[in-house]
Amino acid sequence: MSQQVSGAAPESAAVVLPGRIAGIDAARALAIFGMFTVHLGVGAIGLLDVDAAEVVHGLARGRSSALFAFLAGVSLALMTGRGAPLSGAPLHRVSARILVRVVALALLGGAVDLLGAPVAVILTYYAGFFLLALPLLKLRAPALAAAAAAVGLLGPQVSFLLRDELRLASGHASSIEGLTDFLLTGYYPACTFMAFVIAGLAVGRLELTAPRVRLGLAGVGAGLVALGYGASWLLVYPLGGLQRLVAEAGPGLTGVDPALLGPIRAWMVEQIYDLHGQVPTDSVWWLLVASPHSGTSFEIAGALGVALLVLVGCMALTDVAGAVLYPLAAAGAMALTLYVGHIVAMALFGMSFLDVAPFRLELFVVASLTFATLWRLVVGRGPLEQGLTWLAGLGPLLLPRAEGLPRR
Repeated sequence: MSQQVSGAAPESAAVVLPGRIAGIDAARALAIFGMFTVHLGVGAIGLLDVDAAEVVHGLARGRSSALFAFLAGVSLALMTGRGAPLSGAPLHRVSARILVRVVALALLGGAVDLLGAPVAVILTYYAGFFLLALPLLKLRAPALAAAAAAVGLLGPQVSFLLRDELRLASGHASSIEGLTDFLLTGYYPACTFMAFVIAGLAVGRLELTAPRVRLGLAGVGAGLVALGYGASWLLVYPLGGLQRLVAEAGPGLTGVDPALLGPIRAWMVEQIYDLHGQVPTDSVWWLLVASPHSGTSFEIAGALGVALLVLVGCMALTDVAGAVLYPLAAAGAMALTLYVGHIVAMALFGMSFLDVAPFRLELFVVASLTFATLWRLVVGRGPLEQGLTWLAGLGPLLLPRAEGLPRR
């Protein structure tokens, strides 16, 4: 199965959507379009030849969902005070709204999953990420950055040990089948993806309009890319990690004909790039890989670095070309609608990532940009976003009496 949702903020000189930061919305649109790319498959790309399409598909895989989760954390920070985290009654009210969003997203994710499209739906996981993030909303950027680093460094190793000790399987008929899937064995396990969410929270607590902050984030992003992908490549290939995986793949491989070792190594490389949320537990050497959806510390570092670079790049571009990028920002402002819409379309028309249907991806992207731009100009908030906002507004009604005032 192929892998594949703000508060008010000061406006910069760029043309921005009312009450939103255009650069963040543009980055969110790129995450959604990356998911389109993965879900529709290589055969849906018509503007590129097969080799180039494979490269684009490979770049989108895993990194799109990581960017989506990272931007969820940024949005949570914007909802809860940015650099000055809310506390007391204001935080309680916002938390109640978030809890309603959690329930609504979980139900929506389950309903979309029932459509049967060949897509690992992220929405139910997304709801759980929001829930796990609630206790962190009072923290400032340094503490959040430390927490993200701790999850990124320890989460994959703890997951490996627990899955090995408890003999937990990771093959599933649907996107999520319970708490174990959510935490450890699913397509987007919290032990991996909460690092992206918490890192996004930390970044959202910063003054993102400041050039110094942006340069710092770009530098950190580049360093993480080099550390995650570069160090993994060095350990797996030149320093022998791949040979260790081959040697431990089965007891009969140690005495195999040397002429067959090349095809066997190629087969192992295919296994490395065909993971679905976490690595196998038959060898600790798996923890050195950084391929999409491997869920290792190296993948977390690399994908987080990419997310930081995409965010900084989008914010810089919208500063200088906000009007040109308005359609992209409009699409990002209704990411939930577009995400659900493309899965519904895939289910209705029986689409699969195995289909050879050139220009299908381009059609989805152009249709999304056109719809989002027109809807934003004529109506405003996206249809599912409007519904979710209305439901979230009921959250404070669930609170007990606050500030000595009776509820009406």
